Amino acid sequence: MNTLENLQRRFASADFLSFSAIAPGFIAVQVRTDFSAATIALQGAHIMTWQPNGQEPVIWLSPQAKFAPGKSIRGGVPLCWPWFGAHATEAAYPGHGFARTIAWELMDALKLPDGRVRLSFEPVMNNAARAQWPHASTVHYNITVGQELDVALSTTNTDTTPFQLGQALHTYFEIGDIRQASVVGLAGCDFIDKVAGGARLQQDGAINFSGETDRVYLGTTGCCEIRDPVLQRTILITSTGSRSTVVWTPWTEKAEKMGDFGPDGYLKMVCVETANAVDDVITLAPGETHCMAAQYRAIKHG
Repeated sequence: MNTLENLQRRFASADFLSFSAIAPGFIAVQVRTDFSAATIALQGAHIMTWQPNGQEPVIWLSPQAKFAPGKSIRGGVPLCWPWFGAHATEAAYPGHGFARTIAWELMDALKLPDGRVRLSFEPVMNNAARAQWPHASTVHYNITVGQELDVALSTTNTDTTPFQLGQALHTYFEIGDIRQASVVGLAGCDFIDKVAGGARLQQDGAINFSGETDRVYLGTTGCCEIRDPVLQRTILITSTGSRSTVVWTPWTEKAEKMGDFGPDGYLKMVCVETANAVDDVITLAPGETHCMAAQYRAIKHG
């Protein structure tokens, strides 16, 4: 059970792991290694922060993020599962699925021989989640904290019929200034531009930002990078089991309407999401397992 006392008794270690209630009913795990530190909320198995030693945070968390049961957190690494965007047939179902707002149970916490720390989570399906996802399935989510941040989301179809699976690691990366940052590695890819009403276009060169951006890149190869001249670093994103890459920034007007970005918070983040979305959803046969994984690594320059 995800009570603070139970978690501390089962897993807490002065060496690498601790727990705290950061808001009523809202528990977070603090991980410390020789390489970096991270904070993960048990709601949504939501990575809130990851910061390599001697660097600025790599994962951005809004200074005005709200921590309340059943409410999504602005920033970090929200899990979009088992669909991405709006549900295909039920408009009342939550956008991006329910995984990011339900409880997840910490199943294991292990310090590896090389000093990294690996946490393993499974979702606690409530009645609403079971009603929205009637398919028999198991889900496992591993987070490994070290010199890099590694995440792996595995879904197994334990039902008797196939089902379609949409998903994304909706990762918010911290940058110095969105107006100077760029994303490279997606040149030549077709994308759906949601800001342009769903127009299908092709990327020419690097992605630069001068306004709201909301794009689903299709058939991507699983490797791209964020170049950040202000913080003088490159963030490498390497993905497997992913056919899509989503690039998103709300810009001024939309960020203000959302209310939890903080003053000019949108300038300090960009989402580059490992995904299987739109044309690239996964059809999972009975007995089949699909794993979508990503590794994040920050390289300092100068």
